[in-house]
Amino acid sequence: MNHKRMTTAAIAAVMALGTSAASAELVFPSLSYRTGPYAPNGIPFADGYADYFTLLNERDGGIGGEPVRVIECETGYNTEKGVECYESTKGEGSLVYQPLSTGITYQLIPKATADNIPVHSMGYGRTSAANGKVFPWIFNYPGTYWDAASIIVKHILSEEGGDLGGKKLALVYHNSAYGKEPIRTLEELSKKHGYELTLLPVDHPGQEQKSQWLQIRRERPDYVLMWGWGVMNQVAIQEAANIRYPMDHFVGVWWSASENDVLPADDGADGYKAVAFHGVGSDYPIYDDLRKYVVDAGKAAGDGSNLGTVLYNRGMYAAMLAAEAAATAQKIHGTKTLTPSQMRDGMEALQITNDRLAEIGLPNFGPQIQVTCANHGGPGLGAIQQWDASAKTWSLITDFVSADREVVDPLIAEDSEAYAQENSITPRDCG
Repeated sequence: MNHKRMTTAAIAAVMALGTSAASAELVFPSLSYRTGPYAPNGIPFADGYADYFTLLNERDGGIGGEPVRVIECETGYNTEKGVECYESTKGEGSLVYQPLSTGITYQLIPKATADNIPVHSMGYGRTSAANGKVFPWIFNYPGTYWDAASIIVKHILSEEGGDLGGKKLALVYHNSAYGKEPIRTLEELSKKHGYELTLLPVDHPGQEQKSQWLQIRRERPDYVLMWGWGVMNQVAIQEAANIRYPMDHFVGVWWSASENDVLPADDGADGYKAVAFHGVGSDYPIYDDLRKYVVDAGKAAGDGSNLGTVLYNRGMYAAMLAAEAAATAQKIHGTKTLTPSQMRDGMEALQITNDRLAEIGLPNFGPQIQVTCANHGGPGLGAIQQWDASAKTWSLITDFVSADREVVDPLIAEDSEAYAQENSITPRDCG
């Protein structure tokens, strides 16, 4: 009798183990914000991020045959809540964090590094984390804020025949760690190109900007740059339209370039520009699969209306890069299940070629990416997109071009080396 019970227990244990192995998952947390003043921008990103992983589960059975589980945690774009979300989900086997907030990213850099969990602050966060020698667990490919600032200035240079001597540029920026990121780069570029830079901070959440735009109307800078997010963007674009500022001389960072930012101003937003690190619209084969396996199947994170919008595309792109890094890690380590450390190895060995983008269903969607031990920032390329108010569409009006590496790279080295000294970090030898 006891032997029979033991045998039954053993069989049950084996069955439980088999079930556990079969249901093992790759866990990707989503630090989202579907509420609060930044929700109009947070929602489409979160939808794109979730829908891409749903597509992989429904069409492919996950990544390398391993199903994906997305843990969504609401931050409200609040740094304290973001850290709470990290602490409450890191024990779930979370492979990589994408905070979608520079403030949260700054707080997670030391925490995640100590916990050996990678962070991917895609096109945001601390720019100098691009130095993988100092920040082995932090990644910001395919580009950084400093790349964006340089590419915008490059575009303005091309518009002005290569000479900005005596020109006036103004930066309207979110008065936070995020908004302040490009200032040093723009100051260095002003020394190089001879333009005058005016700084115009806007306090959270950005609904009150009368004084800043009165100053712009009075001083009439040749170009206005914007580092905004959420309601701040649409208010700024409306204020620019109100004072009849020429929209083709108003250029935002890639977080100031969604449909939500321009539609409220109607025809007044026509011609507004922004830097971009990926393609626009839904004219990509992957959208056929998203509709078939996700939206039409009733499995979409939202109602399907955000497909093809800038921030939906960006959330999808962020998920795609995470999935490709996970697949790379699976090949490196010869296992379908992954630890955060193994995921980090996949991120550091990530290569996205034009051929691979085409295979994914996103041909020419973005530049090729090759991450290395020393370079966690990727290629640092960007294009300029422009809003057509009559067609209600964004279009890329330039090719992807490189940042001014002669200016940006020394700034990254200087800032990351200072961080290493302050935190007693010995930089890695990347060979």
